[in-house]
Parts: sequence; structure tokens; C-alpha cells
Amino acid sequence: GSDDIIAGNVSKYTVLPPGYCGQPKKGHLVFDACFESGNLGRVDHITEFEYDLFIRPDTCNPRFRVWFNFTVENVKESQ
Repeated sequence: GSDDIIAGNVSKYTVLPPGYCGQPKKGHLVFDACFESGNLGRVDHITEFEYDLFIRPDTCNPRFRVWFNFTVENVKESQ
């Protein structure tokens, strides 16, 4: 659930559609937060154009999530 503790950052995580097998194609997004100040803990695929992103709490105060910092690669035009 949404109360799960997210411990680490996603690291070059490729999000594939449910049931898809094979190599990632253009438009299968690659999320990365494995760098200083990165804080993306989990990514859930909803549709080709919709993803649920779960941000880790701030290190010094776990009650807050006041910023987000991650990269997205492998997008296709107009995605």
C-alpha cells in the first residue's frame, strides 16, 4: 500500500507494460534516481502515458517529501 517504506532509489529501472516480453523499445521509459539527491523509490506503470511515482521521504525528516529528483530516458516523440 501507500504506507510501505521505500528504502532505496530506482537505478536505471525500465518500465515495461504488463505482459510484455522482449527487449525494451522506444517509449518504454527508463527511470533513474541513483545519484546524489535522487529520491525516486518506486514506479508503477498505469498506461503508456501514465505512471505512479513514489518519492522517498527526505533523509533528515521522514515526515516530508518536499522535492523530487530523478531522470527519465528512452521517451518517444509526443509521449
